[in-house]
Amino acid sequence: MSAVRFLARPLLGSSFIVAGAGKLKNADDTAEQLSPVLRQAADALPIQVDEKVLARAVGASQLGAGILFALGKAPRLSASVLAITSALNTFVEWRSADISTPAGREARRSGLLKNLSLLGGVLLASVDTNGRPSLAWRTQHLAADATKAGRRQFAAAEKHTSKAVHRAARRAEHTARRAQRTVRSAAKEAASAASDVLS
Repeated sequence: MSAVRFLARPLLGSSFIVAGAGKLKNADDTAEQLSPVLRQAADALPIQVDEKVLARAVGASQLGAGILFALGKAPRLSASVLAITSALNTFVEWRSADISTPAGREARRSGLLKNLSLLGGVLLASVDTNGRPSLAWRTQHLAADATKAGRRQFAAAEKHTSKAVHRAARRAEHTARRAQRTVRSAAKEAASAASDVLS
């Protein structure tokens, strides 16, 4: 792990760790804030789940993913979980912010920018391959390498076959010439023997 990643992951994860711990500690307030979203999520689930339990689950997932990300354990997976919770936080805070005063509107805008910045950071972290090629890149290049190797083997086999055919043709030609010479020699001997018999 590079020094930048070693420092940046705990810095980025700390905000999510604190937020997740706060959500777990104040599950009632979290459930109230997340109520519209959690109600829809609870309705979509096949079993009946309390909003407070879902609020705790969101807080626990944010806390756990933040800790894993800060420690550099499963960083892409934990960053993906943090991106989901960050998007949820951004939506909820934007929706529930007090905009009746200019200070409230300014606070809402600042909160939105902070949440979007965090979301951008964890989205970048979710695709960071830590200097190693991604699985998609490796798969693509493995297929390309296999195709190249296949072409090389085919070209080598074609060259080898061509040489073998050429050698076989030369041998056949050599054998044919030898046979032709043998036939001529036999014909001469036969003609010589016939002329001896006739004379």
